[in-house]
Amino acid sequence: MLEPFDWIRLARTGAELFATMEYLAAHPGLAEETPELAAPLSALQAPCRRCAMYPRMNPRAWHCTVCEAIYYRSRSYPALSESSTLVWAYVNQLPRRLRSGPGYSNELVFSSYVHDTEHFLLVLRHGQLKPWLQELMLYNGTALKGLLQIFPSTGAALPTMAELLIRVKMHEGRFPLDRLRVRFLAAPHYIFHLRKYDREGVLTFDVGDFISTLEMASVFRSVLLPDEQAMLRELLRLDDDPRVQFYWGRLLSMLNQEAKDMLNAWRIRNWTEAQVDLLYRLSEYVAYY
Repeated sequence: MLEPFDWIRLARTGAELFATMEYLAAHPGLAEETPELAAPLSALQAPCRRCAMYPRMNPRAWHCTVCEAIYYRSRSYPALSESSTLVWAYVNQLPRRLRSGPGYSNELVFSSYVHDTEHFLLVLRHGQLKPWLQELMLYNGTALKGLLQIFPSTGAALPTMAELLIRVKMHEGRFPLDRLRVRFLAAPHYIFHLRKYDREGVLTFDVGDFISTLEMASVFRSVLLPDEQAMLRELLRLDDDPRVQFYWGRLLSMLNQEAKDMLNAWRIRNWTEAQVDLLYRLSEYVAYY
C-alpha cells in the first residue's frame, strides 16, 4: 500500500504536488481507504497509469480513483505553481503551528504536509517567505534547530517535482542539529550543484542572516524601478569594460538620491556575480514596501 509520502513522490509538477497535499489533508486515512492492489498487467487489464499500483476506475479509464482525483484537482493550480515557494524542513521538533494537525494553512501558508516529528513540507503563498520566517522565529525562537530547504515548484520541465523533492530530502542530513539553517535553491538546477553554490556563499545561511538578505531584496525591489534594475544588472556584467565608469555615471544620474545611497552603502560594484544573481533571484520572493 502507498503511504502519504509515496503519493507526494508521484507528483511530476508543482500543480500535482499541491493537489496531492490537499487530497491528503482531506483524507487523513488514505492508506486504509485505498482498494486492493491491481491485478498483474495482462492483455485484458492494466493497473493505474500514474501510480501503477491500484486498479483503474473502469476499463476505459487511465487512472485509479485517487490519481484521477489528484489529476482533476491539479488543473486548478497552474497559476499557483508558477508563483509559490516550497519549504522542506528537517528539524529537531515540529513548529507549534504544525502540531495542531494536518492541513494547516493561513494567510502565509497555502498548504502543509507533516511527514513525521522531524519533517514537514509547506507551500507558501507568493511573497510570504520573509513574513513566514519571521513568524517561525517569533513563535519558536532558538529552540527550533535544523535545516529549512527552500525551492520553487516546477512545471513540465526537468527535474520533475518528485525528483527535486527526493534529492532535497537526500541532502538534508549534511548539517548537525545545532542551530537553524536555511538552504535557498533559487532554481531547480541548484540541487545538482550544491558544492559549487556553497563555495560561492549563496546557498546556505543562518536563518537570521537569510532574513536580513530577504530584507535587502525587499529594499532593492522597492527602491529601484524594474527598468532600473535591468540596467544595473547589465552594467554589473560589464565590469571589465573600459567604458564602465562612464555608464555607471549615466546610471547614477538617472536614479533618485535614495537609490544612489543604497547602492553606495552596499558597495554593489564589489559583489561577485553569484551574489548579484542571488539578490535578483530573491527579489522574486519578496513583496514591495
